[in-house]
This record gives sequence, structure tokens and C-alpha cells, in this order.
Amino acid sequence: MMNIIYAVAVLGIMGAAWGAILAFAAKVFAVEVDPREEAIIGCLAGANCGGCGYPGCSGYAAAVVAGEAPTDRCVAGGAETAAKVAEIMGVSAGAGEKMIAFVPCSGSLDVAELKFNYTGEKTCQAAMSYGGKGTKVCSFSCIGYGDCMKACKFGAMKVENGVAKVDREKCVGCMACAEACPKDIIVKVPYAQNELVACRSNDKGPAVIKSCKVGCIGCMKCAKECPADAITVTNFLAKIDPAKCVGCGHCETVCPRHIIKPQD
Repeated sequence: MMNIIYAVAVLGIMGAAWGAILAFAAKVFAVEVDPREEAIIGCLAGANCGGCGYPGCSGYAAAVVAGEAPTDRCVAGGAETAAKVAEIMGVSAGAGEKMIAFVPCSGSLDVAELKFNYTGEKTCQAAMSYGGKGTKVCSFSCIGYGDCMKACKFGAMKVENGVAKVDREKCVGCMACAEACPKDIIVKVPYAQNELVACRSNDKGPAVIKSCKVGCIGCMKCAKECPADAITVTNFLAKIDPAKCVGCGHCETVCPRHIIKPQD
């Protein structure tokens, strides 16, 4: 009995001694954290979405305090958060233009030609393993199995009839969806841009016609008739300069494929 009591006592003393040593070491080797970091973390959105380009909110806060990042990079928090971070840092906040994600594809299941009937795992990444370009004939098309939707922490992505769509009111522009897309087709566009080309194919017109009923064929009608000279056609694909576009909608009317659309 005494041996047991002695063993318990020794263990207790050893535990207390090691606890004291660890507490002392923690104080000696503690790394001081700038209180501004904690203050900045407290006013960030807390989504840890990575849209700022840093590993989570704490990583961004540390970069701001170190002078390595601007105060307006929290895309989830927007202008209000940028103003709070700027106040903590004692600087003025920049009023950046709101940007959101956009999926430039209209190749829904009722207009896109399919290469084969895919029966594998319903993820875009898995579907890419079959030929490396997905199940649709158009190699530039959205696969439509929702890897982007699963990556979005704000509920701004959904898949409709085989094509991913962005809810522009919910999107914060973090672009986690773009990182999850194995085809790298999701782009960032200005929230205020009125007209968008909902296609990204660089195939020639005849090839597009065979693969999709609505894809851009590079006919240049939109570019020729744009009153603001805001449209160019490069690699058989129309592109709109948001800085020049006046939102008149004339390009929507003249496009024979009806591929130029306003944001929903």
C-alpha cells in the first residue's frame, strides 16, 4: 500500500515540476504578438476563404501589420471591413471596385454535345480523368458537377442544367470556386459590368457549331457594331472591355448566337 502511495506522490511531484518548467519556458520563449493583429482579426469576416491571398484571416492580419499587405484585401468583409482595418493601422482606406466570379459558359445539357455518357464519380475532378477535358465535346466548357459549389463558403454557386452559375449578390469575389475548378474557367469580373460574353471557347466557328448550339463563333458582328468600340475578337472569342462598355445592350441584339448577356 505504501509503495502505491509513494508512486502516486512521486508522479505528482514530477508532474508539478514539469508543469512549472513548461510554464517558465512558455514565458521565456514566448513570441510577442502585435496587439493590432488581434484587433484586425476581430474585425475580419472570419471565413478563412483565402480570397486575400494569405493563409487565413490570421495570416492576412499578420501581413497587414508587417506592412506586406494593403488594408482592403478582405473580400468577404468588403469596404466596411477595409475601413476598420485601415483605422486600426492609422491609414486611409482605399475604395476598390467590387469584383465577383463569373462562369463564361452557356453549354447547358440541352445545347452542348456530349462525348459519352459519364457514369463515374460525380465530381469535376473525377470527370476530367476521362480524356482530360470532361464529358462535353467542347473542351472549354463547364463540366457541371459542382466542385466550385462545394468550395464556395458563401452559398454563391449553384449548378443549373450542367453549368455552374454565380449568385452575384452573394459572391464576395474570393475566387475559391476558381481554384476548385479543374478546367480553370471561372474568371473575376467587375460587379458593375453590364454585358458579359458567356463563352470561353477559342475554337473556330465551324468547330463551335458542331459542339455547342450557343457558343461564340467569332463572327465579329458585335465588335463591328459596338457604338463604344468596347468589343474585340481574339482567338475567335469576343471580349468586352468593361472600361469602355456603356451597357447599351446592342451587342446582345446583333449576336447571332445570343451568347452576350447581362449579369443575372
